[in-house]
Amino acid sequence: MKLTLRVWRQKNADADGAMSTYEVDDVSPDMSFLEMLDTLNEELILKGEEPVAFDHDCREGICGACSLVINGDAHGPERTTTCQLHMRSFQDGDTIDIEPWRAAAFPVIKDLVVDRSAFDRIIQAGGYITAPTGSAPEAHATPVPKPDADLAFEHAECIGCGACVAACPNGAAMLFTSAKINHLNVLPQGAPERETRVLDMVAQMDEEGFGGCTLAGECATACPKGIPLTSITGMNKEWLRATRKAGKR
Repeated sequence: MKLTLRVWRQKNADADGAMSTYEVDDVSPDMSFLEMLDTLNEELILKGEEPVAFDHDCREGICGACSLVINGDAHGPERTTTCQLHMRSFQDGDTIDIEPWRAAAFPVIKDLVVDRSAFDRIIQAGGYITAPTGSAPEAHATPVPKPDADLAFEHAECIGCGACVAACPNGAAMLFTSAKINHLNVLPQGAPERETRVLDMVAQMDEEGFGGCTLAGECATACPKGIPLTSITGMNKEWLRATRKAGKR
């Protein structure tokens, strides 16, 4: 396939950015999207030009690093991560726009690379369990109702890619934060810090400058792991419960 790529280029966080146009030939439909970008970069290097900077790591849809907006969609036209998107999703002669995540809380570092450390700070605010849970066999001996275990696993699938933020018209991080809160709060090991977890993590999310949630639903549509929109309502219930309990103390 022959493709025209319109790629966001930005030298650093302080520089102005703009779209640059490149032509790539002999793109195999079996290539992943990142392999196609590798091919582009090899051509740029041979020409003595600066390669396009983009995030990647596992290339297996696990780490969430491959954060790209492709033709206006977070991760592209398929409900998957960018690294698992293949070029057979496009047609010969297509023009493809490639941009970084667009959110005030995710500043551009260079080209397609953004700073998502705001997510790390939300996790640091309470997305963990401090109580000792013992070894794996001992932890597994703690009875957990099947519906709770299923709900915890469903939310634990979040890979923190940020597609929810990129897709949200408000740049909200509610789906990410709710997934990290809910998967711990429904488990017995997470119960001792249930209230402080939701209060601290929501407060940190607000401090990071993410937009407000209006339940547009674009976050759940774009999520490559299928975190449901009901996750947000679950977190809101947890937050109201914790707020009321804190007010009675």
